[in-house]
Amino acid sequence: MPFDHHGTTSNGNNPANETSTPVAEAQVIARLRGLITGEVIAPEDAGYDAARAVFYGGHDRHPAVVVRPVNADEVAAVVRLARETSLELAVRSGGHSGAGHSVSEGGIVLDLAAMRALDIDVENRTAWAEAGLTAGEYTTAAASHGLATGFGDTGSVGIGGITLGGGVGYLVRKYGLTIDDLLAADVVTANGEIVRVDAESHPDLFWALRGGGGNFGVVTRFKFRLHPVDMVVGGMLVLPATVDVISGVAAAAHAAPEELSTIANVMIAPPMPFLPAELHGKLIVMLMLVYVGDVEAGQQAVAPFRALAAPLADMVRPMHYTEMYPPEEGGYHPTAVSWSMFVNTINRDTAQVILDHLHTSSAQMAVAQIRVLGGAMARVPVEATAFAHRQEPIMVNVAALYQNPAEEAQHKAWVREFAAALNQGSTGVYVNFLGNEGKDRVHDAYPGATWDRLAAVKHRYDPDNLFHLNHNVASAAVES
Repeated sequence: MPFDHHGTTSNGNNPANETSTPVAEAQVIARLRGLITGEVIAPEDAGYDAARAVFYGGHDRHPAVVVRPVNADEVAAVVRLARETSLELAVRSGGHSGAGHSVSEGGIVLDLAAMRALDIDVENRTAWAEAGLTAGEYTTAAASHGLATGFGDTGSVGIGGITLGGGVGYLVRKYGLTIDDLLAADVVTANGEIVRVDAESHPDLFWALRGGGGNFGVVTRFKFRLHPVDMVVGGMLVLPATVDVISGVAAAAHAAPEELSTIANVMIAPPMPFLPAELHGKLIVMLMLVYVGDVEAGQQAVAPFRALAAPLADMVRPMHYTEMYPPEEGGYHPTAVSWSMFVNTINRDTAQVILDHLHTSSAQMAVAQIRVLGGAMARVPVEATAFAHRQEPIMVNVAALYQNPAEEAQHKAWVREFAAALNQGSTGVYVNFLGNEGKDRVHDAYPGATWDRLAAVKHRYDPDNLFHLNHNVASAAVES
């Protein structure tokens, strides 16, 4: 589904070292090959096009070089070189930025894909994970010990971006956001220094990393808390899309024990092999459910959803948690426009709005995704991290996926009109579901005191805005 990206909005320039002398790209590439033992991929190299590609379509950018360091020292060397040469720096963990921040036009792409070490301390239930790991890789390794950290709902997402933005996934109601299990991080700052960050060391930076995105440095390793998660009751439940079902799903998700997290995609059914052909092209509710706990209690928790209507497909069963991250289709690069928001309720009137608008879309796939929140996520004080939306009850994402670039404007207009019709007064937005939507929307992700505190941390650690390919928070000095 189209809501697993991370990302952060460029301000369109890189003011770092504005007075430095430009260095020819060939010189930069030569220097990188002398500094880095990992891959250094130039435009003339055979793997260049694959190396510059990101998950989402519509981002056809040509960096001067893609470099894949193998350790934090090499990351620091790349950061120092980018600063020295004033070449724009894009940092990539998994490449799922919907805004395309994982790749630069003419700059350096610092791809962490070669850094995939994972050290699990089973006794203390913690793990040090390098930032090139994907959520699926981490989850599979942790599951061999009956443990898990909550990430998102797509296995190919890099742990770096989803963690730095917050992390809303299958364990959000039971164990909170990903950042609620972040215990420490190793960070390369804008001056190329490697620092260990936690609640005692650089506490201001530790606060900012938990939700503030990639504004403050390159995280090379994360220390996570692990939870006992082995068998879950989970999987996909497909129901007919009616007013009663959509509103009923939201009500059941609110009433469910917090061991149960749900994602409901209201959408036109694509030709999925487990659905009868006569349902293809019809509106459905595709529910993803995960109950963490006793299997019998889990079956009781999902029963209200099954009771809403005769299921069109029911694949909910006791399973290992890793089965929620199935292999993904290779070469899939969807192009989409989307809008994310928080709402207070999904009642019958709201459900009707959803149905009415989905019927009018001409996109290849149109979807309204509903995530009922609460639980452990909501018990963390708002000011404890840079994620400012703890008390929002429901997150809704509206998207249109398409193939023809000429159709972008019409799909964008549909998405904006749909979102406006759903608006219930909240201006907040989850930064990991934010596209290139302007500075005001970045402020919506980080409202009020959260923005002010982030700007102060930015001024301390990256006053020249070297790390600006993200949903950018300007330094407090720039804002004043």
